[in-house]
Amino acid sequence: MRSSKLKLTRLIIVSALCVSFTMTHAQVKLIDQVVAKVGSEYILLSDVEEEYSYAKSKNPSLNEDVKCAILDNLIAQKLIVYQAKLDSVEVSDSEVEAQLNYRFDAILQQMNGDEAFFEEYYGASVNEMKDRYREDQKQKILAERMQDKLMADIEITPKEVEAFFNKIPTDSLPYYKSEMEISEIVTLPKVNPISRQKALDKITDIRDKVIKGEMKFEDAASKYSMDPGSAVKGGDLGFAKRGVYVPEFEATVFSLSKDEISDIIETEFGFHFIQLLERRGNSVRARHILIKPEITEDDLEKVRVLLDSVRTLVVNDSMTFPQAVLKYSVKTIPSYANSGRVKNYNTNNTFFAADDLDPDTYFAVYNLKPGDISKPILITMPDGMKAYRLVQLNSISKPHKANFKEDFDKISEYAKDSKKNEYFLKWLYGKRNETYIEISPLFKDCNLEARKS
Repeated sequence: MRSSKLKLTRLIIVSALCVSFTMTHAQVKLIDQVVAKVGSEYILLSDVEEEYSYAKSKNPSLNEDVKCAILDNLIAQKLIVYQAKLDSVEVSDSEVEAQLNYRFDAILQQMNGDEAFFEEYYGASVNEMKDRYREDQKQKILAERMQDKLMADIEITPKEVEAFFNKIPTDSLPYYKSEMEISEIVTLPKVNPISRQKALDKITDIRDKVIKGEMKFEDAASKYSMDPGSAVKGGDLGFAKRGVYVPEFEATVFSLSKDEISDIIETEFGFHFIQLLERRGNSVRARHILIKPEITEDDLEKVRVLLDSVRTLVVNDSMTFPQAVLKYSVKTIPSYANSGRVKNYNTNNTFFAADDLDPDTYFAVYNLKPGDISKPILITMPDGMKAYRLVQLNSISKPHKANFKEDFDKISEYAKDSKKNEYFLKWLYGKRNETYIEISPLFKDCNLEARKS
């Protein structure tokens, strides 16, 4: 097979970047080549080698025979992406950017927000790494969306659940620890007028100095901005397309001319002013300075008193907990759209074992009975903001071996997942038989099925 100059598109999950990037640097001298073609999609030797290196780092006992399974898995991934493109499944640039931001922010958080250390470690800036993995992230979302589209209408009946449960050997039934389901109301403090005015006065003074030339924008950002991610770069936010910023910020930055400095605007994060540095097609590169109003102890106390009164209303049946969620909880947290019910992202359901809960939540519900509500708990949000939270204990189970009656919801999910998996594998097998697949002689000993038609 001829070697290809096509762009390297590694299907690496960004959460595995720490290992994968290191392996990339170690393989600079690798002469790359196409090892498989799936429809119009290509798999490169470096794709297989990087996946193998990552797997090997997790399990040193693996030998090179596993590369056959890796290639087979990559073929399946590319087949899904290829079919998604044929079916005109769409992924917006803003979705890709949001996912990249989320994943790289998580990595930066592990590095205490030190972008200089990030660049030293990976040999590239955050924005350069985002550019490198943007196509990979898009393909990952495409594959997920195609799978969701295929299995969106799959349902399962109680009889199917029972049949699934009855096929499980008694000695293979799982043993469940004590688990609980919880709901929450999270309320942020409102900025008091004095703190708001102080923040506005401060950013007004900073902007005046920049406008008068008394201070360079980048120096002011480094010294005063309360956005740690951009402050270390003189306020530079890098390139972004529409849909990345909150509405007020986006409307302002896209209305600016090159080098123009905006008026002061207010968003949910605080006060900003922005300078447009460059426009490239539908993308803009800007820098900004952010000043956040101070939240005082009095502001927090008002929230605590408010949630205490909300708790009283629910306990006295003057309001249901879901009604209180809609009226008082933060709309941007995942539980808001689920009537306050909290999802366990480790298990992808709403059940929590004691060790799945953070200590504050665990001790808040430890002595509660189903239906009881905790007193307001002071918490710190992911962005560092302080807030108060009410937690309701919805249910709690004793440790037990799985049984059909008590664990119907869980068994139903397992049965549905099994049905979806079976359907998807049949779909994948069918598409594999009708799609052009070519495999390099390098992998002839893998006995992987190619199809040339």
